[in-house]
Amino acid sequence: MKIAIMPNMTRKETKSVTAGICENLDLLGAVYYLPREMEGSFSGKGAAFTGSDEALSDCDYVIAVGGDGSIIHAARAAVKYSKPILGVNAGRLAFMAGLESDELSLLSKLAKGEFDLDRRMLLKTSLKRGDETIEEDFALNECFIASEERQRMSSIDVALNGNVFADYLCDGLIFATPTGSTAYSLSAGGPVVDPELKSIIFTPVCPHSLTGRSVIFKIGDVISVRSKDGEKLYYSNDGSATSAIEPDMSIDISASPMTADFIRIKSENFMDILYRKLAQRR
Repeated sequence: MKIAIMPNMTRKETKSVTAGICENLDLLGAVYYLPREMEGSFSGKGAAFTGSDEALSDCDYVIAVGGDGSIIHAARAAVKYSKPILGVNAGRLAFMAGLESDELSLLSKLAKGEFDLDRRMLLKTSLKRGDETIEEDFALNECFIASEERQRMSSIDVALNGNVFADYLCDGLIFATPTGSTAYSLSAGGPVVDPELKSIIFTPVCPHSLTGRSVIFKIGDVISVRSKDGEKLYYSNDGSATSAIEPDMSIDISASPMTADFIRIKSENFMDILYRKLAQRR
């Protein structure tokens, strides 16, 4: 068993949680990799220290340590190498974590193959100028579209399968996967959607309207977004760096053929996790 560990060392608890993971993997006789720049922090462990590309190409599984943002960042890298990922919580809520920091002994089930794969849908984003595709990317949680100046509202046309169905005067638009329905989309008033229901959740942010509500689109739909008044827009996938949508461009959002494969060692279902995590916020 070969493991690539991807810790977010900006989290206060990450070092101790990662050390616990290393100790358990040493007991299991696993080969595991840590980023080369972390050799000073974990020099007493049995890790091999290498670059992320080498670790991801050679490993069987990826373990991400941190909160949801850390797990998403690691999952985006794992998807490109078709590697399953296990999130270990060293943050706060961490909806996407498969293990908590006090459950590291369950890593023995990973070694035995006693786990399920939870295949999460991704969004595909295609930036276009006419029929020409300028760039493509994917999102695990959401694609967010807004003007660069967040203090102003944007006028945005939204088309479904080639037909404009609405224009919005709003602070921005969120297109989320069911996985992302418990993240920014939820904070903006969007619905919680079970990840087993494959769909695209569209939520306008602070729309200047009495009827601007979330809409759930089916798999196979293509939603196209462009500026209505010639303003430059920007989009970001999963909180990554923004890219410009020039006035003569549009962006298509659809379901990606790829999936992010999350390792589930425990038998908790989505509603168990939702109740337990959100109960902390009451």
